[in-house]
Amino acid sequence: MLENFWFNVEYGINHVLDINAYDHVLFLIVLTVPYLFKDWKRVLILVTIFTLGHTLSLVLAAYGVVSVNGSLVEFLIPITILIIALFNVFTAGKGAQKEKIGVLFFSTLFFGLVHGLGFAREFQMMVGKSDNKLLTLLEFALGIELAQIIIVFVVLFLGYIMQTIFRFSKRDWVMVISAVVVGLVIPMILNSDLIA
Repeated sequence: MLENFWFNVEYGINHVLDINAYDHVLFLIVLTVPYLFKDWKRVLILVTIFTLGHTLSLVLAAYGVVSVNGSLVEFLIPITILIIALFNVFTAGKGAQKEKIGVLFFSTLFFGLVHGLGFAREFQMMVGKSDNKLLTLLEFALGIELAQIIIVFVVLFLGYIMQTIFRFSKRDWVMVISAVVVGLVIPMILNSDLIA
């Protein structure tokens, strides 16, 4: 039982930290880069909203409620990253990330739903004929959340170093990192099956 628990949690962690599937990391970077350590509660809420969306779509897929075209999902994932990155570029230094509920919350939930659908086929193979799909899913979601917190901490820490030691302005830091991510996701969009 405990062995299964750790396997599922570790699987969730590896899912996020997989170097070959860095779309998840890119999304977390652009989601987190506008914030500082003092904003940790807001960032944690955003990350948890993502996990909820991801978990919801996995539940719907695992129980056969939804089935989506894989090519469409693989196209939508970098689009959601691009939206947040461009949002950062156009709002850097304007405090748009401080709004109560806005494009970030909905985009984060949407990205979670889309990303979960992108992983649904692999997850269905993972749970197979598991007696308790829901428990497996929750353990997997815990692993995802832990990995996301690690990435968020690293992004916040790098932001702190760049803005205090190297004296980058917050606006410049957000602009540079978001622009780099835009440069990384455009080829992902152009190479997707829907475009290629």
